[in-house]
Amino acid sequence: MRELFLLDGDAEELGWQERALCAQTDPEAFFPEKGGSTREAKKVCLTCDVRDDCLEYALMNDERFGIWGGLSERERRKLKKHAVV
Repeated sequence: MRELFLLDGDAEELGWQERALCAQTDPEAFFPEKGGSTREAKKVCLTCDVRDDCLEYALMNDERFGIWGGLSERERRKLKKHAVV
């Protein structure tokens, strides 16, 4: 499970995390070793109801590690690059 330390004002905004399927799954799958497979994590993300919220959070907070919203750090970086251009 992804654990975050929340400030009081952030608790409502981050309520989506309680509904995230990754919170019920092995966290190792979402933070694989360099070169490790992301397949299992992405498979979980495909059916997650809060996938968009998760991806938005990762992009807004410049998350550099792990699978967020079904995308790897490299995929998120590419997405941000194309959004800026």
